[in-house]
Amino acid sequence: MLGRVNHIAIAVPDLAAATATYRDMLGARVSQAQALPEHGVTVVFVELPNTKVELLEPLGSASPIAAFLEKNPSGGMHHICYEVEDIIAARDRLKAGGARVLGDGNPKTGAHGKPVLFLHPKDFNGTLVELEQV
Repeated sequence: MLGRVNHIAIAVPDLAAATATYRDMLGARVSQAQALPEHGVTVVFVELPNTKVELLEPLGSASPIAAFLEKNPSGGMHHICYEVEDIIAARDRLKAGGARVLGDGNPKTGAHGKPVLFLHPKDFNGTLVELEQV
């Protein structure tokens, strides 16, 4: 069911500073910042040869990233995103196996313009999992 790792997401308290770190200190190619109001975040993607790193900053006080940063003020790994061919089939298979899909269970449009779902971290060894249809 799982494809490749699409990205690893890191929550950051200061997106501009984190972007500069990856761009200037590590020499990485980074995207322009993109606001995603539906998800409550602003994102930047660090482009790597084999995957991406997504830097997340809260967008608004209701952002789930704001709550994460309250517990982890310096930031940290937030989630890992795996690609799937059919997100509805993957969702249905996971739910049948007892996994919890966050939100209303229906895919939302993610940063890449593709359907995404999030899975409860308690069902995946303490890691928030995002699925993205490719």
